[in-house]
Amino acid sequence: MAEKKKAGLFDLRGILALLFAVYGVILTGMGLFATSQEDLDKAAGININLVMGLVMLATALVFFGWARLRPLAVPVTTEDGASAESDH
Repeated sequence: MAEKKKAGLFDLRGILALLFAVYGVILTGMGLFATSQEDLDKAAGININLVMGLVMLATALVFFGWARLRPLAVPVTTEDGASAESDH
């Protein structure tokens, strides 16, 4: 059986989780601290920044959890391109 190695930094789910988390924190902060009544009136009384910030944070948690629970496994290959066999 070929030995498998985790993809780690090359997993796109981790990068997406980080981006969603950063934008989620920014939008949540704007929704909590920088919302005026005029902004709320434009959005039919809904604090869009707060709602979307929380949704983005939840999405970041889903992507992070998915990456942790189901990591990518990449088979290890030798220099000649053949899969390395494990004697375990």
